[in-house]
Amino acid sequence: MDQIDQDILKRLAAKYIWWKAPDEAVRQPERVVAQVMNIGDYDDVQMLAAQAGEDYLREVLAHAEIGQYNGRSWFYWHYRLGLAGLGQVPTMPWKRIV
Repeated sequence: MDQIDQDILKRLAAKYIWWKAPDEAVRQPERVVAQVMNIGDYDDVQMLAAQAGEDYLREVLAHAEIGQYNGRSWFYWHYRLGLAGLGQVPTMPWKRIV
């Protein structure tokens, strides 16, 4: 990962991981990044992509947890990061409850 400025990461954490204190949230930067990738506004997503770099975003997406992305974001990021062609996006992480 390119080094993400900690002040930027804390600001994003305060906005998108509202249930935790920013200092606590940034201990898991990949969680903050995933949350911005999922529900971030355009400006925050652009800033994050410039700060983190596409390789890190690919890594975060590759290690997605169940429920971390909605369908729209899942498809968007696979296309944007060149991970899948049209109609080739992998299924989202899921767990079957029996």
